[in-house]
Amino acid sequence: MPLARRLTLGDATALGLGSMIGAGVFSVWAPAVGVAGSGLLVALVIAAIVAYCNATASAQLAAVHPVAGGTYAYARAEIGPWWGFIAGWSFVIGKIASCAAMAMTFAAYAAPDGWRIPVAVAAVVALAVVNCFGVTRTALVTRILVVCSLLGLAVVVAVGLGTASAASPVPLPDATAYGVLQGAGLLFFAFAGYARIATLGEEVVDPARTIPRAIVLALGGAVVVYLLVAVTVVATLGGAAAASTAPLADVLASTGWAALAPVVRITAAAASLGALLALLTGIGRTTLAMAREHDLPSFLAKIDDRRQVPRRAEILIAVIVVAIVLVADLRDAIGFSSFGVLLYYLIANAAAFRQQGPARRHPRALQVVGALGCLLLVNSLPVLASIVGTAVVLLGVLARMIRLRLTR
Repeated sequence: MPLARRLTLGDATALGLGSMIGAGVFSVWAPAVGVAGSGLLVALVIAAIVAYCNATASAQLAAVHPVAGGTYAYARAEIGPWWGFIAGWSFVIGKIASCAAMAMTFAAYAAPDGWRIPVAVAAVVALAVVNCFGVTRTALVTRILVVCSLLGLAVVVAVGLGTASAASPVPLPDATAYGVLQGAGLLFFAFAGYARIATLGEEVVDPARTIPRAIVLALGGAVVVYLLVAVTVVATLGGAAAASTAPLADVLASTGWAALAPVVRITAAAASLGALLALLTGIGRTTLAMAREHDLPSFLAKIDDRRQVPRRAEILIAVIVVAIVLVADLRDAIGFSSFGVLLYYLIANAAAFRQQGPARRHPRALQVVGALGCLLLVNSLPVLASIVGTAVVLLGVLARMIRLRLTR
């Protein structure tokens, strides 16, 4: 049974923004400043360029293959089932780690010490329930959360930049080439949400026209927001941001506006929930697509007759995310997520490069730059994240090899 086409351009753009303007804007600055130092803005630009190249590849593929599953489906069609599996598996494992990071960031801002893990678990369960009631409700809730997030970030940027001339930030550490690339790899975590639009291709109205426009609009809006926030953090905190657990709250404190700290907490909570909601939705659709092709258990391919959602996949993903929240660390989750997502986009660029004739909407040079950028950034990530990510990807490959052999 196909999914129903109910999402408009506004819905798709909101889901993309909700995925990008989420926990990353509140949690990624500390590790990024710690490794990139004075090269933070350069790292952000590099991450944005790689994200743009990847976005054009995703948009070009989605226009021709408007089905659920994103690059999993595109790579299967363009370069073969094995590449599709690796893309889909990388997406699922990377984004499940992202979900855990979003839930933990929400709890860090919304709950007192001692209650953060239960609150993070409750957030995952509540949003999984929202997803199970249909994608239009998901889009509506995401719109509301995105508006709340943008209003709160506007307050932080206005106060921070308005009083930056009176601030005395700690000098940033000196930048190194490796540090800047590692910072770009971590910052890429914050830009990867536009893929959520493509994974919902089977539910978008007029997908060949809507999906490419929504991807560009969502990414463009996120780049502007992240540049403004990065300049604010550098101008007010400088190197002190590397040791901060709540950089944007510290921006207000350093400028004499600590009374507005609750605004940041509410904004962070709303943004984290918006990103978590959109992520759970996207992973569910990729899981559905993989289950249809028997790359994941077939019982996950069931679509609820009434709500038109892959309810079994949504519930299983929520259970796994809850398990990770109970044992994981936020910074490790960010690095592991970036590893999986960069591999996913590497394959997306390869698939888009293979397209010819009327399917081509962008120069192949963009796909070459995107693929090289993914390779460069994935090799600059923290060593532990790369080792664990490689092991999990190989585990998935081994499981598929065994399944294929048993099937034969």
